[in-house]
Amino acid sequence: MVENQDRDLTVCLLTRKNPIRTALSIIDERRTGSVLVIDEDGRLEGCVTEQEIRRSLLAGATLDIPVEQLMTKPMATVAPSVGRPEVLDLMQALHLREVPIVDSSGRVCGIHFEDEIIGTPQLESWAVIMAGGRGTRLAPLTDNIPKPMLPIAGRPILERLVLHLVGSGVRKIFLSVNYLAEVIEKHFGDGSKFGCDIEYLREEIDRPLGTGGPLRLLEDLGYEATAPLIVLNGDLVTAFSVQDLLDAHRARGAVATISVSEYQHHVPFGVLEPRDGYLQRIVEKPTHSWFVNGGIYVVEPQLIERVPPGRMFPITALFDDCLKRGELVGLWDIRDDWQDIGRPAELARAQGHT
Repeated sequence: MVENQDRDLTVCLLTRKNPIRTALSIIDERRTGSVLVIDEDGRLEGCVTEQEIRRSLLAGATLDIPVEQLMTKPMATVAPSVGRPEVLDLMQALHLREVPIVDSSGRVCGIHFEDEIIGTPQLESWAVIMAGGRGTRLAPLTDNIPKPMLPIAGRPILERLVLHLVGSGVRKIFLSVNYLAEVIEKHFGDGSKFGCDIEYLREEIDRPLGTGGPLRLLEDLGYEATAPLIVLNGDLVTAFSVQDLLDAHRARGAVATISVSEYQHHVPFGVLEPRDGYLQRIVEKPTHSWFVNGGIYVVEPQLIERVPPGRMFPITALFDDCLKRGELVGLWDIRDDWQDIGRPAELARAQGHT
């Protein structure tokens, strides 16, 4: 699978001595605006644009001249850590059809195109996004739009999640829908315009299934996962590393892994610590921290059959069951940007209003 991705990337790259004839063939086949030029170590040297090639041909150049004679600097590059939504916004701002992904050594490790991304290995894992909640705490904003479809920086929260998963190599995504499901289904369709295959786990309007119950609906569509499932809430703004999460899950040999984020509470007073009715010590304005549930999980396929069909079931109940059976449940520190959008203040922060 990885080898196929590498070959796809290789055919999009040229070296200095390749003729512009080859560059034009790639541009025509890939329907791009330019071709990247690399050195023998795979480091990015420049690009050749379709516009520059046509200008040179009109000036009398032949198709056999090397691309190095027309090479210019790319208008933009991005690091592997930059999310797909941000890349698409960059494309729109600069009117680009592709943006190279360049690592810290200057090597090209992928290319973002408008309708796909190459160079990123496709993952076997499917993703299930829970997007059926009403979002009552955000009313009246959610009176006519599902909470996951609220915009952040001009793009719906759920779209950001889908694009992030696709940019990380996930190609099969299930959206669990209920409240105003038609809004979500109309926006995403079959997922083709987002570079993936999307199907819907449809809850009954008057019977919500919670954060875990929709997993059982996979059987209704005839699906049986063969790799760990990525399960996440649909109201998260995050750029978590999908690959790191899956790697941590496998390394721990757990049946499930829960992402965690550190929550800190600052006490604005001097705290008195007693002992046997006497003052033991004074701690001035301490800060306490706890790990809290990040709403992103990895679940082994065999756990799906433990989800009761047709009733409300929080996914945390599944993890409690694992612990009672003596099974390992791993924890993974997100460490990346993460924000839950459940209250007006949190939405305002994510939208940059506070």
